[in-house]
Amino acid sequence: MTTREVEIREVPATQVLTIDHKGSYMQIGKAFDALMKWLAARDLLSPDIRMVGIFYDDPGVVAEAELRSKAGVILPRLVEAEVEVAAPVAITAVRGGTYAVPRHKGPYEDIAAAYQWLYGEWLAQSGREAADAPAFEEYLNTPQDTAPSELVTEIYLPLV
Repeated sequence: MTTREVEIREVPATQVLTIDHKGSYMQIGKAFDALMKWLAARDLLSPDIRMVGIFYDDPGVVAEAELRSKAGVILPRLVEAEVEVAAPVAITAVRGGTYAVPRHKGPYEDIAAAYQWLYGEWLAQSGREAADAPAFEEYLNTPQDTAPSELVTEIYLPLV
């Protein structure tokens, strides 16, 4: 579960290579698999890429089949002229600004509880306001080489 500590961070605007996903957020791994294959075919995989998921809808309000998200990677330097991007891959801008960032340790299946705490308790008590922008997650390790209980995910909640 989340350590229940939230760090306030200034995050620079960035460009993310993404593949769209529609449906259960727990199925976004399929989009990540497709993105990794696309990157590998272009020799763009490296140890310093950052994996992120961008989430647009509240699963408490939007039907699961209609949830919109993007699987993405931040390359060490994304120079559009050097990376020929075509469907299904796109370049998605992530806004810069102030973010509340708790760290979740544990299985991805438990992240919903971290979001409920972040939005339901922390945000309400913080005196801060969520910005009208999607939250995103950065995955600091991967299920390919990490036990589910040891997975570390940072949740980025954009603030006004």
